[in-house]
Amino acid sequence: MTTSGTYNFAPGLGELVIYSYQNIGVRPTAILQEHMDSARMATNMMLARWANQGVNLWCVDLVTVPLVNDQKTYPVDSSTVMILDAYIQSDLTGEDIDRIILPVSRTEYASYPNKDQRGFPTVFWFDRLISPTVTIWPVPYTSVGNQFLKYYRVRQIQDSNLQNGQNVEIPYMWLEAFADGLAYRLARIWNPQIAVALKGQADESYAIAAAQNVETAQQYISPMLSGYWR
Repeated sequence: MTTSGTYNFAPGLGELVIYSYQNIGVRPTAILQEHMDSARMATNMMLARWANQGVNLWCVDLVTVPLVNDQKTYPVDSSTVMILDAYIQSDLTGEDIDRIILPVSRTEYASYPNKDQRGFPTVFWFDRLISPTVTIWPVPYTSVGNQFLKYYRVRQIQDSNLQNGQNVEIPYMWLEAFADGLAYRLARIWNPQIAVALKGQADESYAIAAAQNVETAQQYISPMLSGYWR
């Protein structure tokens, strides 16, 4: 058996757009500049929807923020969709020690009577503004060593552009979901008669890709029984 031996299939946005137009009955020779303008807008709107629908694992990265004594609020990059896990790293004992901190809501943070209380941070509040911030409590303070806030965040998918054969920032497993989703959105503009039929295919392709977009670590849940025994 002879196979290619390669793993380089990564069509550019232009190729995916042409394929999606073919799926709605628009031949490549009929594609005009206005078709491409619609495709660019539809692509980025769809990627914004994907950011809202769940955690895109390929867009998760680790951010490190040096903590400053008596500073409780720190800026967050505006491309951040959500903060997943956060911890404080300190070298107060001569070696790096990581301690998890937990998220709280705006209401819970507002309930704290002394928001300037010093101590080792145990919680964080992610304020999802246009220019977002993260606030930690208690307020960090140490006279020795350094402390860092580290958090895993989901960032938005990079913009999709048609120039210079650029690719879409999605992994191989999501190519079909992307093409089917784009075909549905383009059909709503250029061939509404078939849009409803294409939505089912787009939803199915997304569901298949999303089912694989998960971590495979085992999870254990056990009841707390200690209260029943003396």
